[in-house]
Amino acid sequence: MTFVLGLDTGGTFTDAALVDTSTSNGAMIAKAKSLTTRQDLSIGVGGAMRDVVEKWGGNRSEISLVSLSTTLATNAVVEGVGGRVGLILIGFDEGALERADLAKALGNDPHAFIADGAPQAALDTTALKQVAKDLAGDVSAFAVASHFATRNPEHELQARDILRDITSLPVTCSHELSSSLGGPRRALTAMLNARLINLLEKLIEATAMQMAELGLDCPLMVVKGDGSLLEADFARTRPVETVLSGPAASQAGAAFLAGSSTAIVSDIGGTTTDIAYLRDGAPGLNADGAYVGGWRTMVEAADIRTSGLGGDSEITPQNRGLQKGLQLGPRRAIPLSLLARDWPEALKHLEEQFQNPIPQATDGRFVMPVMPNGTPDWLSKSEARFAEVILETGKAPLAAVATSQVALGAVDRLIGRGLVALSAFTPTDAAHVLGKFDGFNAKAAKLGAQLISRQKNGIGETSAQSAEDISQMALDTLAERSALALLDAAFAQDGWPEGTATNNPLVKNALTGTTGTTPLVSNQISLSVPLIALGASAATHYPSIAKLLGVELIVPDHADVAGAVGAAAGSVRQRVMITVTQPAEGRFRVHLPDGPKDLKDREEALELARQTAQDVAEMRAKQAGAKNIQLSLSEDVNEVVLSENKTLFIEALIQAQATGAPAA
Repeated sequence: MTFVLGLDTGGTFTDAALVDTSTSNGAMIAKAKSLTTRQDLSIGVGGAMRDVVEKWGGNRSEISLVSLSTTLATNAVVEGVGGRVGLILIGFDEGALERADLAKALGNDPHAFIADGAPQAALDTTALKQVAKDLAGDVSAFAVASHFATRNPEHELQARDILRDITSLPVTCSHELSSSLGGPRRALTAMLNARLINLLEKLIEATAMQMAELGLDCPLMVVKGDGSLLEADFARTRPVETVLSGPAASQAGAAFLAGSSTAIVSDIGGTTTDIAYLRDGAPGLNADGAYVGGWRTMVEAADIRTSGLGGDSEITPQNRGLQKGLQLGPRRAIPLSLLARDWPEALKHLEEQFQNPIPQATDGRFVMPVMPNGTPDWLSKSEARFAEVILETGKAPLAAVATSQVALGAVDRLIGRGLVALSAFTPTDAAHVLGKFDGFNAKAAKLGAQLISRQKNGIGETSAQSAEDISQMALDTLAERSALALLDAAFAQDGWPEGTATNNPLVKNALTGTTGTTPLVSNQISLSVPLIALGASAATHYPSIAKLLGVELIVPDHADVAGAVGAAAGSVRQRVMITVTQPAEGRFRVHLPDGPKDLKDREEALELARQTAQDVAEMRAKQAGAKNIQLSLSEDVNEVVLSENKTLFIEALIQAQATGAPAA
């Protein structure tokens, strides 16, 4: 037998599954679940690992591998959480920020344009050194993107060395993450990677520490967004590649658990819902890069769509305008029912707020610090001041630490940075109120529902008449939004534009059973393949979603730990692309990882590209922790026929793939 311990750390739960992978179908040996503890990830990770090992009761030396998947990177991108990053753009003009939504993703993080970036021009090292000195205490990491880096990485490498020497901070180079030309999207991907470095570092360290305490002397690997594995130390510098790690593992787990090769798979967690089309037992790869939280990255990943819809999505009333309704997500909040279970004092605060006859926007909202190393140096003065207050206070009502709009804004930014956790009313609380779930504190959930139901909209009407009404509204909103997300994914799979369902009122009318202004038109809509629902709350939320869509629902056994099962079944895979161009007649340029090389002979250039691609892919697979490596090669040669006897070489794309088993 070959035992692999799969782990899946999500925003709410950390799951563990011990799987025997010695047979083709595998076998579930034991499973466990523990609450994810963001303030100290080792507590939740250790709890799940200990429980599953104790349930098994076997010899721990027989566990040959620990494989870790996570939604933390995905959640951070969706929620806009992460460290403060300094983005260095080399050879770009100011208009680059307006492309690929780069400015929107950057937010208030600093950036600098450095001349010139052209391969034949010198890098402005004087300006770069000044930027490094200016930002040294203001950011947690740097991202560097040069306009021509995929053709010649010299300037990115030079900038990386200067930034490291002056600041000693982590630096991400865009060419290390993608070989594609699109500069702004490469810069976006590098920036997200830099923003996530500390997050993945903490998770890997927490897992390694718990392995040592449990006496597990075996390799630790991390699931990438395409479902393949990386050796943990190699993954530390490439956290953006773990975006969609958890979802990719869940899709593999779905095929394992459901025994269905063709279906729409939807995995609902605390923060996000991840949707994929399973064909022949596996999701396809997205050639355009991972699409997460509205951002199109250049990370090679499974074709999975992630949206900010989860059991712990923050619920707020629409208190502007004339319409009643609820806003759901994309930010995650700790359910009030869970907060009160672990901190009974929350009940007293909720009761006091309910006794106040005047509803406040801060009612039913609590904050707590997530800063194990204290206040970061790069916070603004106002953010640092309130971070210190929250550190000193600990768990507290939001109104107790933020008494003005300025304070609320500073605390909101701290929540966005992942330094402060928010607790508020969520669909998990709504499920408690309606008797669909009873795992936490139902009284706190009902008080939260009552507080949010009395909030008023722009014309002074309350959001709902009772706790039960607001809770049903919350679950109906989650069901409708989830159904639209599933239809958007299905339409996109069929080649329709983004948001086809969400942006079409007829589709919404079909889901809700209303006809709007066209009572003579009756329309219905449904999915044509089964729906596999995964996640701890799948059985709670997905029957109503499947009913809206008129589709067969499958909630397989062990659906609550599908990500951990998929993590245990992964293999190592690395891909490398080498480009060959013709800058002049009779000169063929091979764009190698350490810089371009010119050759006079076309076939000689192509052969160098093939050999280099295979060598680098094999080397990276070994670095990623693979054994028994197999190589495959594909190429796309673009030529134009000029005459019967003459062609013009444009470009060749040579791709090598190295695949192997984890070196357990």
